[in-house]
Amino acid sequence: MIRILRQIVRTGIVSEDAPEPREEFRARAPQIQAEILRLLGRALAIRQVDAGSCNGCELEIHALNNPYYNLDGLGIRFVASPRHADMLLVTGPVAKNMEHALKIAYEATPDPKLVVAIGDCGCTGGIFGESYASCGRVSNVIPVDVTVPGCPPPPLEILRGILTAVSARPVA
Repeated sequence: MIRILRQIVRTGIVSEDAPEPREEFRARAPQIQAEILRLLGRALAIRQVDAGSCNGCELEIHALNNPYYNLDGLGIRFVASPRHADMLLVTGPVAKNMEHALKIAYEATPDPKLVVAIGDCGCTGGIFGESYASCGRVSNVIPVDVTVPGCPPPPLEILRGILTAVSARPVA
């Protein structure tokens, strides 16, 4: 026990410092919120679907909800049901067991719906590809509007993908 305590004292704190606030992000936040309200008339509702991922992408998506990125302040929120969603955010290669569930979620999402595939696995099938247990990329199962590559992609890239899909959406 004493050996462990000495090692802790010798090593010190090894975590990295918090990132510096990105001024361009903070300056654009009101513009992003106004654009979402202009296009949708309300907050963007997202349903996140894990189709068989390793949870790396989910950790980055959860980081979007922390105070640093403040999605709620931009007019973007996550919902529990695809019936209340404007967008599906899908992660992972689609496992055979999740294929039917993903199709149900897609059909339950009201039109016009958006689909964003997150991570290398969602975009290309990643290291899993297509096999007896995997359908591969998300676009093999449902239509995809935007892909966000990376393993896992950083939160800012995920946000860019979401905003790209919203800006490409036809005005209702």
